[in-house]
Amino acid sequence: MEAPTGSLRGALAALSLSMLLSSLGTSIANVGLPSMAHAFHASFQGVQWIVLAYLLAITTLIVSAGRLGDILGSRRLLLAGLALFTAASVLCGLANTLAQLIAARALQGVGAAVMMALTHAFISETVPPAQTARAMGLLGTMSAMGTAAGPSVGGLLIAWFGWRALFALNVPLGIAALLLAHRYLPARSTEDDRHATAKRQRFDLAGTVLLALTLAAYALAVTIGRGHLGVLNALLLAAAVCGIALLVHVESIVASPLIQLAMFRDRVRRSSLAMNVLVSTVMMSTLVVGPFYLSRSLTLSATSVGFAMSVGPIVTAVIGVPSGRLADAIGAPRTTLLGLLGIALGSLLLAILPANVGLPGYLVPIAIMTAGYGLFQTANNTVVMSGAAAALRGVTSGLLNLSRNLGLITGAAVMGAVFALASRSDDLTRAHAAAVRAGMQGTYAVAALVIVVALTVGARNHVVGAEHV
Repeated sequence: MEAPTGSLRGALAALSLSMLLSSLGTSIANVGLPSMAHAFHASFQGVQWIVLAYLLAITTLIVSAGRLGDILGSRRLLLAGLALFTAASVLCGLANTLAQLIAARALQGVGAAVMMALTHAFISETVPPAQTARAMGLLGTMSAMGTAAGPSVGGLLIAWFGWRALFALNVPLGIAALLLAHRYLPARSTEDDRHATAKRQRFDLAGTVLLALTLAAYALAVTIGRGHLGVLNALLLAAAVCGIALLVHVESIVASPLIQLAMFRDRVRRSSLAMNVLVSTVMMSTLVVGPFYLSRSLTLSATSVGFAMSVGPIVTAVIGVPSGRLADAIGAPRTTLLGLLGIALGSLLLAILPANVGLPGYLVPIAIMTAGYGLFQTANNTVVMSGAAAALRGVTSGLLNLSRNLGLITGAAVMGAVFALASRSDDLTRAHAAAVRAGMQGTYAVAALVIVVALTVGARNHVVGAEHV
């Protein structure tokens, strides 16, 4: 779909702001947890649900949101998602109890699930094919900017106005995104509507509920206990496995499945989603390991740790658009391979560099690693979305984002457990510098192996040589 330059820019602005808001909603709340714990006289475990409720809502509903976009129309649902996110942000700021705040954050997560699911789908509808990778890079940049800006902006807002300002910030931004989306995002053409009406099917409620319960069970299994497997974790994992088996059965017999199992017969799409899970699992290690290594091993102050931790997201943001141009020039499959090699190189350097290289020995590999992630994310998203049929763009975008979220959740648990095991410490907050460094090296050695697996998946399934991109 070709659009006039002004309309295209307006549409990209609306989609970029939607992506920024959804990622900002994740990162900005974390910095306010101590203040909110004090305000509500709550425990740390209690206020953690302020973050967890948001992430669980996104993870469990993002595929369903994409499917609803395919049925009802992407523009209509995205406008509703933006309105819900903005209204929920108001409710967050007005909450008088922790329970009210957690409930409002869950609603905010529902809106964010819609926003995240449909932004990538809209790129395929609004941007000419020759510029698709560039637009995907822009979305990656905005997502990274939201992640990077959250802690620093949030800290300033709390210092100046208190924790409620963390959510008030979303209101004017949400209204701006809503107005831009209403003005510039195109509705389906009459021909598209006729095609969609012919293909339109009933919403798969049974599949939606099963998928949500399965994902919730898995997410809780890997988050409860901070990576330590107990009886409850095992039961939740067993429930998730049973849920997957039941979901596959239901989706194979219903007339209008939420997820068409035939989608996974395409080995390019299948391997791209698998690589997305593996890469996201590895990238989560930067958030798990970084704070402990920087503070305990390199003895940096809290402020310095914050600045050092922002290097990765900043590099990802800077490389987003250039990686899109590179993917447009040499092809998304080759750019995917380059990105994976960059992540592997950064991980390997972190695993083998000696202790006397200090802070540069951490930041340089992290910059290489996150630059590779920027290349991979842009190119891999392009591969997945370029191969999606018009009637399945929403659910495909939902699956793409779901694979990333599952990787992040898995990484928090698995990489955290590897870090603790490699450091041989029961309490990382009190571990010696040498132990933390050993844990860091062991974690990134495992990370490098995971990326080798991702490269193998790509090579075996011919992602690098995909001709339809």
